[in-house]
Amino acid sequence: MTDTDKKTLFIDGKEVEFTTEPNLLEVIRKAGMNVPTFCYRPDLTQFGACRMCVVEVEGRGIQSSCTMPPENGLKIHLNTEKTRRIRKTVLELLLANHDKECLTCEKSGSCELQQYAEEYGIRKIRYAEKPLDEYLPIDDSSPSLVRDPNKCILCGACVRACAEFQGHAVLGFANRGSKTVVQPMNGRPLGQVDCVNCGQCAAVCPTGALTIKTDVERVWGEITNKDKTVVVQMAPATRVALGEMFGLKPGANTIGLMNAALRKIGFDKVYDTNFSADLTIMEEATEFLERLKSGQNLPLFTSCCPAWVKYLEDQHPDMLKHLSSCKSPMSMLSPVLVDLVPKQLGIERENLVVVAIMPCTAKKYECKRPELARNGHPDTDYVLTTQELGRMIKEAGINFNSLEPEDHDSPFGEYTGAGTIFGASGGVAEAAVRTAYEFATGEQLKDVDIKEMRGTSNRSKTVELDLKGTKLVVRVVSTLKEAEKAIREIKEGKADFQMLEVMACPGGCVNGGGQPRSCDDSRIKAERAEGLYKEDSELPQRKSHMNPSIQKLYQEYLEHPGSHKAHELLHTTYANKFAGSYKDI
Repeated sequence: MTDTDKKTLFIDGKEVEFTTEPNLLEVIRKAGMNVPTFCYRPDLTQFGACRMCVVEVEGRGIQSSCTMPPENGLKIHLNTEKTRRIRKTVLELLLANHDKECLTCEKSGSCELQQYAEEYGIRKIRYAEKPLDEYLPIDDSSPSLVRDPNKCILCGACVRACAEFQGHAVLGFANRGSKTVVQPMNGRPLGQVDCVNCGQCAAVCPTGALTIKTDVERVWGEITNKDKTVVVQMAPATRVALGEMFGLKPGANTIGLMNAALRKIGFDKVYDTNFSADLTIMEEATEFLERLKSGQNLPLFTSCCPAWVKYLEDQHPDMLKHLSSCKSPMSMLSPVLVDLVPKQLGIERENLVVVAIMPCTAKKYECKRPELARNGHPDTDYVLTTQELGRMIKEAGINFNSLEPEDHDSPFGEYTGAGTIFGASGGVAEAAVRTAYEFATGEQLKDVDIKEMRGTSNRSKTVELDLKGTKLVVRVVSTLKEAEKAIREIKEGKADFQMLEVMACPGGCVNGGGQPRSCDDSRIKAERAEGLYKEDSELPQRKSHMNPSIQKLYQEYLEHPGSHKAHELLHTTYANKFAGSYKDI
């Protein structure tokens, strides 16, 4: 950039360069400064609803920094008397209409309204507060989320996340004026609409209006019950995000600290879902090659994401034949644990409790699926999100960062690099190709890094590969909005891919609805993904079929990939839920 086309503006007298930033707010943040906002999220469209991010522009007056594009030579002032007065007025109006049970709110300590009220010294509210008889009931009908309309500040972030990430209109604005609310379609409970439980609405919510439905107290009850043996597994994406709750950088791999913390909390055995990610690849790669050979039910859809599975069941039941019959890694490991751990430890099945630590709120829905239970008892008893585990660690008084790292319990803790990259968009497909190539050709795949499949910012990638003369085209998408585009291609006969990997959350599980907050900075999910790829590159084995514990499990228990025993434990069926029906496909 030459001096003649150099673009600059001035923020509080400081000259600041800008390039492609879409609005003043991003320029302000790039310059190391900030203004408060409720409604702005970098990954969502600009909305300009909350008016907290106002700045004063010379010659233009008061402007919303999240909607005004930068211009050469602008002179901007962040904290003038007018901007501070407007922000304080906005806060008072919001608080006058807000349920102020802050001490018992699920978001206490991480609520942006609470944070700004403290920063701006709001001690008195000049406006009449909402009468108690106007408070609306709390909606806890969802297996994954709780909606408290009395804490909603109408920022619209949840509405945009649902529409722009998932192409869904589960949440929307209703009524006018002071009666305006955000609610599911026709005011129905969240558990009775086509919500896929992805939790992205809760992830972008700045207050306690949308929160994760917690199982922490139930799990504490199981741990403190002396008659119970409580085992735990944790998903790959959790290890590169949990540390953020304790001051560590995004992407820091805390798996050793997690193992230690889980044992201190009181879990009897600590296993790793990465083990069953390898197991998933053994079954899924076998299934894919069988379909490729027969030419039937292609493209194969990955089945690890429960929000994606529910979306297909709700919206496209005619496409369920494409969905892999493999259970997700969580739901593969749990029945194996249920079958083998009681024998190993000499306990009764009814005294075993299986807990899963997941980055995903939809996993709370998944563990309650009737297909994933035997004799009326779920294989996975409880799902806790990364956020919930962080709370338990703090509640237990554990100094997380000072723990001595510990290893997992064998054999259900040994994993390869292919298992760990499941947490990032493209990781499942990359892991599957590493194994499918060697299964199909009988030759070693020397370069296992398929970098064209990676990346958290590009939500749709198509990669062409060569299986020793056989062309293989893989489509990788994150968000259901992108998945819908792929489905449309298939239905119109335009699809040229044989495998479709779908993750509902932008960037994959690293950005799941149960992870620590990442919606304010799109770089965070990329850093988490990089943490997983780093671990992959450092592990001694990077292909799922090379995992010695997986090989032993097949030799001693499952026979071979695709066997009757493997199908009995590791595969599942799906249901047509379109228009409320529920019949097996």
